[in-house]
Amino acid sequence: MRRYRPGDDVGVLEHWPFDNPASAYVIRRGAPSASGRIDQGGPGHTSRFGIWRCTTGAFDCTEQGDELMTVLSGRCRISDHGSGETVELSVGDSLFIRDGSRVTWDVIEDVTKVFFGQKSDGY
Repeated sequence: MRRYRPGDDVGVLEHWPFDNPASAYVIRRGAPSASGRIDQGGPGHTSRFGIWRCTTGAFDCTEQGDELMTVLSGRCRISDHGSGETVELSVGDSLFIRDGSRVTWDVIEDVTKVFFGQKSDGY
């Protein structure tokens, strides 16, 4: 079992640059910096879960896999380019995003999330 709770130390994270061509990142504001850790699954698997952290700023990306996330710290807005819907998330909020969705992340306060991703053709 693995437990993730707001306020807990999530441990060591590695730098995750905004350089995945499939995600087609575009920085819109500031100089956001991301880090994370895959705790299970990932390359060669159809699912993965772990921790992701990002500093303030805004960027566009294409989501890689269906993902359910829960915010452990911070605050952000996520806007879906396809539907036009925008949601604001803070500690304890969860959100599901579909594989291939083009979204804008507007990180208002450094955000840490736990995530579970599923991609039928694998990561």
